[in-house]
Amino acid sequence: MALSAVQRHVREHTEGYAPDAERPLGGYLAVLASFGTGAAGAALAARLTGTAPPRLSTRELVLLTVATHKLSRMVSKDAVTSPLRAPFTRFQGPSAPSEVAEEVRGSGLQHSLGELLTCPFCLAPWVASALLVLRTASPATARTVFAGLTAVAGSDFLQYAFAAAQQRHAPRD
Repeated sequence: MALSAVQRHVREHTEGYAPDAERPLGGYLAVLASFGTGAAGAALAARLTGTAPPRLSTRELVLLTVATHKLSRMVSKDAVTSPLRAPFTRFQGPSAPSEVAEEVRGSGLQHSLGELLTCPFCLAPWVASALLVLRTASPATARTVFAGLTAVAGSDFLQYAFAAAQQRHAPRD
């Protein structure tokens, strides 16, 4: 199918799907295709090198889960990672401690990537997949990364608990 035919097909579906709203289905399709291509490429590389898929212990799965949460949040919300999101977003202001609020901008693929990069829930499958590829390629390095990100997430929760305790015990005027 030629590119123009694919574009026409996507446009027809977009109009039928959301006639009163701009939904970048073509951009979403490109993002989905890149995820699928990356997953297939990682699977092919593992097969060609004879690398078995990782068998995660319960401990590793817990570390992977917390690391995925933390890295997804860091990429999508941290001020220091805003240069990664800047081509796709517009700064709105601070939000949670050390996080920023951003508005997705543009249309098509630019908008789709902006939505992906500002949504920790949307980014989590990408992050988990990347961490699993790392775990397959270099188990020791992955365990170190998982542990480090989990420690940072734990530290974040302790920071929030400490701040809440300070406010609860602060002198009142």
